[in-house]
Amino acid sequence: MSGFEIERKFLVRGEDFKQQAESSSYIKQGYILSGGGRTVRVRIRDEKGFLTIKGPSRNGGLSRYEFEKEITLDEAEHLMALCEPGVVEKRRYIVPFRDHVFEVDEFFGDNDGLVFAEVELNDENESFEKPEFIGTEVTGDRRFYNSHLRRFPYLLWRATMPEEYRHTRQE
Repeated sequence: MSGFEIERKFLVRGEDFKQQAESSSYIKQGYILSGGGRTVRVRIRDEKGFLTIKGPSRNGGLSRYEFEKEITLDEAEHLMALCEPGVVEKRRYIVPFRDHVFEVDEFFGDNDGLVFAEVELNDENESFEKPEFIGTEVTGDRRFYNSHLRRFPYLLWRATMPEEYRHTRQE
């Protein structure tokens, strides 16, 4: 896949998204390069590997160029060894709602307690309905970029978040 992705990002309230999800997967990702708004990411999603290159964000973080290629799990594991320090781990829930799909990420490790959702759009001005669990929009807020979370994890700034968005994972 390659081209411009257009997405909006929101904080998530509560746990209702889990019951609404049609599927979920475990993701572990590292960054070979992250700087100047550009990233080269290695991702392992369940048993598949991916290499992703993203360009700088445009329009206040609403869109950016993305190239993604599936690679073998073995290749992804080897490339992870080349990544900058810090790994992002999360469970992604796929939640269809009306005419859109929300991808809800629940983070682990140093980002434990952070949950946000993204919705991909076809047009920057496209309207969409939001499920009840969708809260404050954080599109363009760099704190919520995965590459930023790798260097400045949520545990360092969790106290700045409103209480309704501080999640506690139930095991």
